[in-house]
Amino acid sequence: MPSSVPTATVDAIPADATLLDVREQDEWDAGHAPTARHIPMGELAARLDELPADGQVFVICRSGGRSARVTQYLNGNGWDAVNVDGGMQTWSALGQPVVSSSGQDPQVI
Repeated sequence: MPSSVPTATVDAIPADATLLDVREQDEWDAGHAPTARHIPMGELAARLDELPADGQVFVICRSGGRSARVTQYLNGNGWDAVNVDGGMQTWSALGQPVVSSSGQDPQVI
């Protein structure tokens, strides 16, 4: 991961933060943070208007790779974005809430 990408640990994310999940639809459906916004990485450029223009955006994926690229992109285009270290795998491992859109027990895939 490039050193120019700001990163935060899961426990450093403010409770009222904007959390952007950039994983694919099947990953989101299986399990996601209850307050996250979902915009898959491949759709981001066309959906930038869905992001707040002010305040930090914490970007999360499965393990941190995709979210690091999205963080770098957003910061290069005027947002204040921060990559979530370890992604949803760490989020779940630390006991943070995970919900499912699939009707099954939530899981991080």
